[in-house]
Order: sequence, then C-alpha cells, then structure tokens
Amino acid sequence: MRTRARGRRARRAAATAAVLLAGVALVTGCEPTEVTGGAGVSPVPRVTTPAASPTASATASPTGAAASSSPPPSRTTDDKPSAPATATARPTPTTVPAPAPSAPALMSIGSEGARVRELQARLRQAEHFARHPTGYYGTLTSQAVNAFQRELGLTVTGRTDAVTWQRLLAATRTPTASELDPPTELPVAAPDPRCLRGRVLCVSKESRTLAWMIDGRVVSVMDVRFGSEYTPTREGVFSVYWKSRHHVSTLYGSPMPYAMFFSGGQAVHYSADFAARGYGGASHGCVNVRDEKKISALYAQVKDGDKVVIYH
Repeated sequence: MRTRARGRRARRAAATAAVLLAGVALVTGCEPTEVTGGAGVSPVPRVTTPAASPTASATASPTGAAASSSPPPSRTTDDKPSAPATATARPTPTTVPAPAPSAPALMSIGSEGARVRELQARLRQAEHFARHPTGYYGTLTSQAVNAFQRELGLTVTGRTDAVTWQRLLAATRTPTASELDPPTELPVAAPDPRCLRGRVLCVSKESRTLAWMIDGRVVSVMDVRFGSEYTPTREGVFSVYWKSRHHVSTLYGSPMPYAMFFSGGQAVHYSADFAARGYGGASHGCVNVRDEKKISALYAQVKDGDKVVIYH
C-alpha cells in the first residue's frame, strides 16, 4: 500500500513539474502568441506594424507613394503635404507684378539724321530747343524732349517714343528748309547797332556767330569760336588791316588760312581744329570759322579797312 501511495505522489509531482516547465517556455519564447479560437484552432501569430515616422511622411515621393506600407500623409486643400504639428508654417510668398515695359524709343541719345533734325526744328517751334537743328540727338535735345513731355503731362524720359512724336507733330507745323538746315548752330543774334552801317564783320560772342553785313543787310552768317579765358578775344570796334591767305602763326606754328587781322595778332580765320572738335577747344584769341567754303567766299569779299565789331 505504501508503495502504491508513493507511486501516486511521484506521478502527481511529475505532472506538476511538466505544467511548470510549459509555463516557463511560454514566458521566455521569441514572440508571444494570441489564441483567438477555441480548442483545435491553430494559434495565429500577432503581426505588429511599426508606426510611420514623420520623416517617412515628409520624404514621400511627389506622386504620393510612400517608402513603406504606411498610409499616405493627409493633404491640404492646395494638394501639398501637411506640415508636422511641431513645424512652423512658411509664409506664402507675395507675387510682385513686373513693371510694364516702356514704350520703344523712335529716337534717343546717339540718334542722328534727318528725322532728328526735324525733331529739333519742331522742338524749337515749341520753344523748348534754343539752338538750330544739328541732326544729332545729344543731351540738349534730350532735355528739350523732357520739357515737352513734362508740359503735356507725358511720362518724362528724354526719349522720343511714338506718343511723344505724335503729340509734337500735332503741336507744330512742318519746318521749312531754312529751319531744318540753318546756316549756324545757334540762332544769329540781333546785330549790334554799330553793325548797321557800312561793310561790317558783325561778331556776337553770345550767339557765337559772325554775320557779314553791308548797310544793315546780312549777306552771310557762320559759326565762330573764340579764345579761352587765358587768351580772350578782344571786344570793341576794329578794322581789317591785313589779309593773309596761307598764313601760319609765328607764335604757335599753327596754320591760319584766310586770315583777316583786326587787332594785333588776332584775326578772323579758318580753323581745321574747330571743324574737327567743335566747341570742345578754343583759339588763342582769334575768331575761328569752321566752314571753309563760307570763309573762302568771305575772304574774297572783305577789303582792308572794313569794320569789325565784336560784342557780347
């Protein structure tokens, strides 16, 4: 009896130990399982899906396909990915409209030719251009266009566009041939009263012109330039005392063709430098003429003793 009792206790102890070992195996396994069915149903392993990180959402492709099986990020109304909750929204850039292009210029600084000459003649009629037409669009012409545009309430650019040109045409008349191609760059000044009698070389420093006059009648006019502030051209009433067709200066060695001396070494003569450089230079006191054809004709007409009047 005792032997059978000990046998039963040993079998119960073994059964208990087997149950304990099975429990330990369940706790220390690699992946716990979840039983969803009753007896006879195979256990289904639980699949744990890792949560999609904010970085993975931010780096999704432009077509919306994410790198993992996670659902695509939510979209805003402008179809752009929503910013993470912790991110600061970027301000929407303000679109600045581009300025309207200015009207193309028909004429501007550097233009030259017959059309520029007409522009200058018409601006002179409108009292915005104080010189005679030269055919070259320089700073003085640009300033005159500025004044005309300002007067009519146009955009002030100094360039002659189609609108400015049409308004100028409407405000002026067609220039005459003498207005388009005057004999001097500046308008000839009113003659000094001392020029109104006899044969006179009437020279105005203000208008930079020489008028050859006989008894108050203007025979011809031409542009002239004078000496610098260090070698000024004398003013007053003189007379031609010597003519020298091919003269060369004994002081400076420079040619002085068609020279008509009136005061010491000062004379009216042709200047190749004046013809080439214009008013960018000066004489040593003489009255320079830049039109060789005109001074050649003048030289042929002037006689010794004819009056020379130089005034400002």
